[in-house]
Amino acid sequence: MLGRLNHVAIAVPDLAAASAVYRDTLGATLTEPQALPEHGVTVVFINTGNTKIELLEPLGQGSPIAAFLEKNPSGGMHHICYEVDDILAARDRLKAAGARVLGDGNPKIGAHGKPVLFLHPKDFLGTLVELEQV
Repeated sequence: MLGRLNHVAIAVPDLAAASAVYRDTLGATLTEPQALPEHGVTVVFINTGNTKIELLEPLGQGSPIAAFLEKNPSGGMHHICYEVDDILAARDRLKAAGARVLGDGNPKIGAHGKPVLFLHPKDFLGTLVELEQV
């Protein structure tokens, strides 16, 4: 079921400043910022060759990232995303095994234009897990 690592997401309080660190200090090439209102974030991706880093900052008042940044004002690792071939089959298998799917349990379209789901961090060793259908 589990595919390759798609990205590691880092929540940041200032997307422009974080982007500058990756671009100017690490020499990374970044995508343009992309607002994702349905997810309450604005994102920038950094391609590292074998995976991606996603920088994300809150978008709007109800952003789940805002609550994360209240607890971690400097930012930090927010979630890890794995690819799956069939997101509905993966969801059903995980739910049958007792894992909790966040939200209403139905996939939303993510930053790459593909269906995504998030899994409760308490079921995955304290790590928020995103699944993305490839």
